[in-house]
Amino acid sequence: MTRHLDVRRGVYHDSVALMQVSRTVGDLPEVDAALVAMGTELNLDLLEGMGFEAPGDVGPSDLLIAVDAADDALPGALARAEAALTERARPAAGGFGDEPSPRTIGSAAEHADASLAFVSTPGQYAFLDAMDALESGLPVVVFSDNVPVEQEVALKQRAAETGLLVMGPDCGTAVVGGVGLGFANVVRPGSVGIVAASGTGAQQVMTLLDAAGVGISHCLGVGGRDMSTDVGGRSTHTALELLDGDEATELILVVGKPPAPEVAEALRAQAKALTTPVQFALLGADHPDLTAATADAAASVGGQLGEPRRWDQPERPTSRGSLRGLFSGGTLCDEAMLIASTRLGPVRSNIPLHPEWALPQDLHDAGHLMIDFGDDELTQGRPHPMIDGSMRTERLREEAADPNCGVVLLDVVLGHGAHSDPAAELAPAITTAIDEARRGGRTLSVVISLVGTGDDPQGLERQAKALHAAGASVHLSNADAARTAVALVGGTR
Repeated sequence: MTRHLDVRRGVYHDSVALMQVSRTVGDLPEVDAALVAMGTELNLDLLEGMGFEAPGDVGPSDLLIAVDAADDALPGALARAEAALTERARPAAGGFGDEPSPRTIGSAAEHADASLAFVSTPGQYAFLDAMDALESGLPVVVFSDNVPVEQEVALKQRAAETGLLVMGPDCGTAVVGGVGLGFANVVRPGSVGIVAASGTGAQQVMTLLDAAGVGISHCLGVGGRDMSTDVGGRSTHTALELLDGDEATELILVVGKPPAPEVAEALRAQAKALTTPVQFALLGADHPDLTAATADAAASVGGQLGEPRRWDQPERPTSRGSLRGLFSGGTLCDEAMLIASTRLGPVRSNIPLHPEWALPQDLHDAGHLMIDFGDDELTQGRPHPMIDGSMRTERLREEAADPNCGVVLLDVVLGHGAHSDPAAELAPAITTAIDEARRGGRTLSVVISLVGTGDDPQGLERQAKALHAAGASVHLSNADAARTAVALVGGTR
């Protein structure tokens, strides 16, 4: 194997684009590891962890290209990286004398008929770009995560002063005027407007509504912290007002984790004062699960959800041992923990339902546990697990070798922005895990929550059949998948 490191000074690329380049190169045969990233402190730590030593003067404006590959595979890997970078950096076609491309959101707004700004820069830089959008009169989607909460509050205070909407930070999913932003499924247009303090929760609701024959007017993601005490529901209040004034919206559905009590009270008071009916799909011990809440919303506008589709294994043996949830979506993880903990007792997690249920730093425990691999702490310098599932497939191999593990529960989220073929990556790992456990004298069951629609680019039917053929039970309802997993470890459905 040969390690190759190239440092290019003053060459900037978008972090999301570089994550995709890293994945493209790392997937090549005989490439052990690849990192194509800016020289931030975090990425330099990742580089060191790969066994590389960068020059001491590398900074955030320098591009790193690090590849660890077999000798004969290295030239091809470097060529693939170069081609991907060149393609992503290619400027739009222009003629002699054309003005240079704008370098800030504000300058772009001056020269374009823009109605919305989208920010996906690293979290430590996102505040300035988002504020630039607001000062330019544009509502803004802040896809970036790891943005300090005090900066979020400052952005939303400024937005309130200017009558604009801040979606995010960490707004993973939005649909505005039929256009999907971030991770977005292909859903039919319709009359339900969604306000979502959740990304994958919104995707679950939208895909189930689509299955019920109900369409979406808009989905306004407000960021997972918006309904907290610190942020006070600022963007949720604005989004409710906007959807109430939208002629295409006949029902507003608010999706998310339980708000802070004082925020919930203010939101429900506002909802009663609006002319458009408002329903709530909020997680909590005393609330319906997302599937049940979506069925109620669908019925309100003439749709019918029925029982969501599932692909069960023909003979489902009862597994013993612990339940292990490996999630890419935080809200889906929360919903599964709420369901499992009522039947199995404490479920430990990196996003615990109760502080005393927190996992240790190494994210391991002998009992029931669920991990949100999309949590900010696990995505610093890494692609989101909906883009790159390698962290979860590696953990699946660990669980297969753990005699305490009886059932693994995973989510697979389809749509634009997500992995182009998650089953191709996950199915072989599922088969290997089940076989390895069997060789060890154990039965390992795998249950999958599949979030998607028939029009998603990955192909819902194809993904479901491939995962089912690998040995997994597949469910379009996350709540249904969680109850199935619970039953397999001896709990009640």
